[in-house]
Amino acid sequence: MHSIYNEILQSKKEKKKLLAILLDPDKIFQDSLQNIIPKINQSPATHIFIGGSLVLTNNIDEIIRELKQKTTLPILLFPGNPSQISIEAHGILFLTLLSGRNPDFLIEHQVKAAPILKKTNLEIISTGYILIDGGNQTAVASVSKTIPLPRHNSDIAVATALAGEFLGNKLVYLEAGSGANLSVPLETISLVSKNIGIPLIVGGGIKDIQGIEDAYAAGADLVIIGTAFENDPNFFINSNLMLHD
Repeated sequence: MHSIYNEILQSKKEKKKLLAILLDPDKIFQDSLQNIIPKINQSPATHIFIGGSLVLTNNIDEIIRELKQKTTLPILLFPGNPSQISIEAHGILFLTLLSGRNPDFLIEHQVKAAPILKKTNLEIISTGYILIDGGNQTAVASVSKTIPLPRHNSDIAVATALAGEFLGNKLVYLEAGSGANLSVPLETISLVSKNIGIPLIVGGGIKDIQGIEDAYAAGADLVIIGTAFENDPNFFINSNLMLHD
């Protein structure tokens, strides 16, 4: 498989929008996977992300193997901690929680994961992860013991995203949190997009196709759908979602 990151960069250059379906291993079982995979293949998704804030299951490898057999999409790990690493995936978002000040999620988990990742063939994509207040306490805020950035102060989000880019992050990920009541404000997406030169991922709290299109229009290069697809595998049926500007 070609470099996933280079393909994301090329898509940004060509103004081609990307879409990832996020699957939480704790909420997927082998029988439900049989039903989900055809829906993924029928959707406009360009990537599959695997991960969650906790992940108590030990069947990540099996889930990814099944996905690889029946889809052609690149599969990226979106880990909450080093235990969520699987050599079966194509790559991993190597996350730094830039919006928080908990050292475990700024560097400690990364230090523990590095020797493990060194022994794999996973494509490692350094990602600045920025949690924005989604209107309720989300799992990622609870698990990471960090406070999200305020919704109505985009300047802080811009400065945080820029710091991530200057530190060498290859992606910036604006996240309202899984199951958030509110998605990332469009003004924040727009300002961050205009100020950084690296691809921008947006996720959390997007409940419908219009929400995806609004995020694209504001400047998101890749949008993630998790809970909405989890609740309704037919989410994308007859959506007419266009991934090109």
